Amino acid sequence: MEFRHTSVLLEETIKNLNIRPDGIYVDGTLGGGGHACEVLKRLRGGGRLIGIDQDADAIAAASMRLRDYEAQLTVIHSNYAAMKQELSAIGVTGVDGIVLDLGVSSFQLDTPERGFTYREEDAPLDMRMDRREKLCARDIVNGYSQGELFRMIRDYGEDRFAQNIAKHIVAAREESPIETTGQLNRIIEAAIPKKVAKTGGHPAKRTYQAIRIECNHELDVLRGHLDEMIDLLHPGGRICVITFHSLEDRIVKTIFKTNEKPCTCPPDFPVCVCGKQPKGRVLTKKPILPTKGEMEENPRSKSAKLRVFEKV
Repeated sequence: MEFRHTSVLLEETIKNLNIRPDGIYVDGTLGGGGHACEVLKRLRGGGRLIGIDQDADAIAAASMRLRDYEAQLTVIHSNYAAMKQELSAIGVTGVDGIVLDLGVSSFQLDTPERGFTYREEDAPLDMRMDRREKLCARDIVNGYSQGELFRMIRDYGEDRFAQNIAKHIVAAREESPIETTGQLNRIIEAAIPKKVAKTGGHPAKRTYQAIRIECNHELDVLRGHLDEMIDLLHPGGRICVITFHSLEDRIVKTIFKTNEKPCTCPPDFPVCVCGKQPKGRVLTKKPILPTKGEMEENPRSKSAKLRVFEKV
């Protein structure tokens, strides 16, 4: 299957990167290469783009799409969590811009064997963005305790029926292992009141989000490495992060704000004594949202938010 993914907030991201033709840029979630391609079009001379992705299918697709720019392109099969180490290994200690387009790609959603979507009935429960990893969705659904499932669905899916869904999953797997998306869908549907299930979209949507986040450690990776990426920026460099749900957006908003105003002194102190200095400024006091036209053309962009931070 061809790797297809429509880059969300493409023009807004490229504009806010404020690209220098001779700069060094990183696309930490390379995907199909949409954002990377637009960056590469603007580079000249010593300009360089490093693309990182943990999905082998994305790496193959982007390498093919961007083959005309290979002199200025380096593609790395890794998680953006290892960005600092991967850049150091190729002699790069600082960059002029970073792009993160978080979440799951259209290709991953539309490829049944990847097991990301509740819209398929006979797909295996996988959901690994990096298929070199051992933990998959099947392991989580069949191996986590009821309490662990409840915590995951409540915290990562923000589903008010998390307790009942976890209970139904445990009861069902005692009869036989849960192997497919169709099996899981029916279990979740049975755990949610019918009058609720008829409104607000597919009843399994939030649980699938929760399992995917858990399987790929998405929030931990973002929370644990965003500060590190800000430190990689040269003065004037910018990081653009596109999120697709409130959990991601809240982390980005908080970390950006902390890097802009890091002082931890009590409010009543006349002067700062903690010594913490701002690393830069938030350029998006409110997130940039897709236009009405983009949302109509690409419904998956509806929940996207772009936040931008500039190093000083």
